Amino acid sequence: MFERLKHMLIKEFIQIFRDPRMKAIVFGIPVIQTLLFGYAVTTDVKNIPTAVLDLDNSTVSREIAQKFQSSGYFQVIKYPGNDNEVRNLIDRGEVQAVLRMNSGFGDDMTAGKTALLQVIIDGTDSNTGGIIMSYASKIGAQYSLDILASRMSRLRGHAVSPGGTELQTRAWFNENLESRNFYVPGVIAMMVMLITLLLTSMAVVREKEIGTIEQIMVTPITPAEFILGKTIPFAIIALFDVLLVTVVGVFWFNVPIRGNLILLFFCSFIYLLPALGTGLLISTVSKTQQQAMMSVFFFFFPAMLLSGMMFPIANMPEVIQWLTYLNPLRYFLVIVRGIFLKGIGLQILWPQMAALAVMGIVMLWLATKRFHKTIA
Repeated sequence: MFERLKHMLIKEFIQIFRDPRMKAIVFGIPVIQTLLFGYAVTTDVKNIPTAVLDLDNSTVSREIAQKFQSSGYFQVIKYPGNDNEVRNLIDRGEVQAVLRMNSGFGDDMTAGKTALLQVIIDGTDSNTGGIIMSYASKIGAQYSLDILASRMSRLRGHAVSPGGTELQTRAWFNENLESRNFYVPGVIAMMVMLITLLLTSMAVVREKEIGTIEQIMVTPITPAEFILGKTIPFAIIALFDVLLVTVVGVFWFNVPIRGNLILLFFCSFIYLLPALGTGLLISTVSKTQQQAMMSVFFFFFPAMLLSGMMFPIANMPEVIQWLTYLNPLRYFLVIVRGIFLKGIGLQILWPQMAALAVMGIVMLWLATKRFHKTIA
């Protein structure tokens, strides 16, 4: 058995690495994807392009506009003269927020009246619009509090702070709330599944296309040995990609890794079982490599969308939430983010590991049975 398996492994490694394009897929794509996600995929909202329609043009109106500018979130780039210009700026997407102050804004503030500051937000992207609204509300509330404290100081003759509640927040695990720390570990889960599916989905169907499947059928190799010979090389490559993406994330993007590296690789190996099994099952039911590749993408993209990688599972409809329990990517995302950011261990992650192991055994069994039917 081991002699036959050894020759299968040698054959697979030779077949993988003799193709320059395959080397680019195995070694280049994980690094490129990590860099893209690290730099481009972020939910942090900064440098919001902002316009200021100041119909008052007073010291007070200029001061509050400067408050928004100096906050670090808003970047004033336009000063329209009327509402039509404001509408055109938002329609063209040149600005995402507009500060509008009517004539008499400064006089109302000086007289102790309530001065109305209007913030117009482009709500096309509801998530970004909500964050911008939150930023504007906090800046406006803080400015109002400063004005109130200044008035009380003048009335009483000495500095005094109005009574209130001071909110002190502390974020665990991702202290600076950087979305990069959330997304980069997820790239490991996404890349391992994508590379594994692409490689294994073409493993059996390639033998059919080039005509070597008939030679395999007349050899004494068993279906289980054949499946092992096809999966072990891809498992080794996938584990190397885990190491590659981890090195890029930690040393290039400074993503913290607080957990055990050995546990990370052990969990990655368990995660490979359903990924390899799914790829092999696709390969056994496909007649051409093009069919196999299309099947991979039909499986991969819904799996990514239903994994919690981009969108919280709790926000999905209940029926869809139940469907996500069949997605191995969902479980590994919990594992990899827990190990990277929280430093948690086996005593917490064992349910996810058990689910991946069960799914992997089932998928590999189905792939073996399907291949047995193919060569029978």
